[in-house]
Amino acid sequence: MRTITADEINRVLTYPALIEGLREGFRADIESPLRHTHMIPQPSGSEAKYLLMPAWTRSGERVVGCKIVTVYPDNAKLNKPAVFGSYLLISGETGEPLAVLDGTVLTVWRTACASALAASYLAREDASHLVMVGAGALAPHLVHAHSAVRPIKRVTIWNRTRGNAVKLAFALSLKGIEPEIADDLEAAVREADIVSCATLSATPLVKGKWLKKGAHLDLVGAYTPKMREADDDAVRRARVYVDTRIGAPKEAGDIVQPLKKGVLKKTGIRGDLYDLCRGKAKGRTRPSDITLFKSVGASVEDLAAAMLVWRSLA
Repeated sequence: MRTITADEINRVLTYPALIEGLREGFRADIESPLRHTHMIPQPSGSEAKYLLMPAWTRSGERVVGCKIVTVYPDNAKLNKPAVFGSYLLISGETGEPLAVLDGTVLTVWRTACASALAASYLAREDASHLVMVGAGALAPHLVHAHSAVRPIKRVTIWNRTRGNAVKLAFALSLKGIEPEIADDLEAAVREADIVSCATLSATPLVKGKWLKKGAHLDLVGAYTPKMREADDDAVRRARVYVDTRIGAPKEAGDIVQPLKKGVLKKTGIRGDLYDLCRGKAKGRTRPSDITLFKSVGASVEDLAAAMLVWRSLA
């Protein structure tokens, strides 16, 4: 069994290739059950999470995969990351383990590219101004991924802690992107063609009344029912899409809470990535449409990304 490191994943993956790999994955015959979540009580009284995300192909190349993720909120006291992940890739023919991949790096790549895949259907073709809300590990990948599907010429970064926005801007400048730092989120969003949010916010950051006609809102953070990145007005004004119908309406606060309030009906979810990639749902229909995409992550994305890495290294 081969061990595939973060450096190897970063070396072989490109944003255009992974976006197309995910498009193929959502079109393929892949079984992708809802993730298994188990709570592990900790001595401090908090709870850790143990997540299992399996998927397997049902036709063609036979492959099985499973991402194993742990979330230990007390790790900050030990100066360790709260989240660790590994991805196990298995032969679907024999059940033999083929490789274990760095799941943390694989996740940021596939998450960003899933947002870009959605934007390829939902964002205006001439979208050139991206506002990045949040400056964490996922943010640079989102900037590069969106730039792979739309002609992004202007990038604006907003973060609660300005110093982290400056660090992100410096890292992007080394890759040839010269971002602006925004202190006024409202002003930045009002000018944006694409607003991408990757935060841990429990309350809405982006207000629907700020979104201009034709804007696309990409919500990546807020991965629990109690978290929000955008308000109800954003949901009301937008054509709403999700990564999967099985996951987002149960896990994503930006979808769960509007559904409970009656702000959004399940029939108001216009489609998911399966529908968009298979041509079963229309994406943007008019230049003036406001579109909203909410992702919580799906195991089909992990399997498609792991298979692309495996083939690239073979």
